[in-house]
Amino acid sequence: MMCAVLLPSLVLGFTTLFPTFDAPAPGPRVAAPAPPPNWYPWLPAGRYQTRQTLAARFPPPPGYERIGAQPGSFAYWLRFLPLLPVGTPVRLHSGQLKDRQDVHAAVLDLDVGKRDLQQCADAVIRLRGEYLFSQNPDAVHFHLTSGHDVAFRDWYSGMGFRVVGAQVEAVPKAVEKADHAVFRRYLDQIFTYAGTLSLSRELRPVPLPQVEPGDVLIRGGSPGHAVLVLDVAVEAQTGRRKALLAQSYMPAQQMHVVKAGPRAGAGAWVLLDPARDEVITPEWTFRRDELGRFE
Repeated sequence: MMCAVLLPSLVLGFTTLFPTFDAPAPGPRVAAPAPPPNWYPWLPAGRYQTRQTLAARFPPPPGYERIGAQPGSFAYWLRFLPLLPVGTPVRLHSGQLKDRQDVHAAVLDLDVGKRDLQQCADAVIRLRGEYLFSQNPDAVHFHLTSGHDVAFRDWYSGMGFRVVGAQVEAVPKAVEKADHAVFRRYLDQIFTYAGTLSLSRELRPVPLPQVEPGDVLIRGGSPGHAVLVLDVAVEAQTGRRKALLAQSYMPAQQMHVVKAGPRAGAGAWVLLDPARDEVITPEWTFRRDELGRFE
């Protein structure tokens, strides 16, 4: 759950049944599609607006083009995430304003819950989980800090778990429908017993020059932090890449697109310069080798 504090190692009393690449070429600028109803199932019916998506609000910088993304892929799904209106402040899970309102360029139209759970790594898990849920709910699974794999399929089929001291035991629970409300309760359990360390173990290292949408800048540990790459644009002449990055933080808060820097007019496209040893974001500095990708 926490960005800066590790949860103790846990032992799970059941087993879940789960079973150098070429960088993609720049793709054409894309217009927002009319999304299928199940793309962003947390939104109330009729709320999705194509003019309030990531793609619509953040065109590529001059001289850059968005990299290609296959329809139905995680990258494509992220590209059309819904945003709240321009000027929306970032709020904490309590409804209070985040202390710093100078670090975000936009706020995702995504609930944060009422508890202090959906922090940095949890917000990445949330979006990855929502994408998988929209494609196939039975594909959703995440690891706890202990390393044990917990599948949504098991959860809704009647297999829960509980923490007893330093142990985690399987416990029966009611069989439920694989709907979004049940999925959100499952995610809250994952948020409670996962964090930057467990998430970092789910990712394979990727060289910074090969960054793609859906990759994660992450430092697993205490302290730790995680930032999700929402989109990537390439400068054709130089191959330089800029990215839109999103984060939650501590305490749990609305996920937001971060600013590229403190300079007025810096915008949101962050240059990921492979010649530099660090990737600087408004509230965290990552090493260049701290980029990972979901398998």
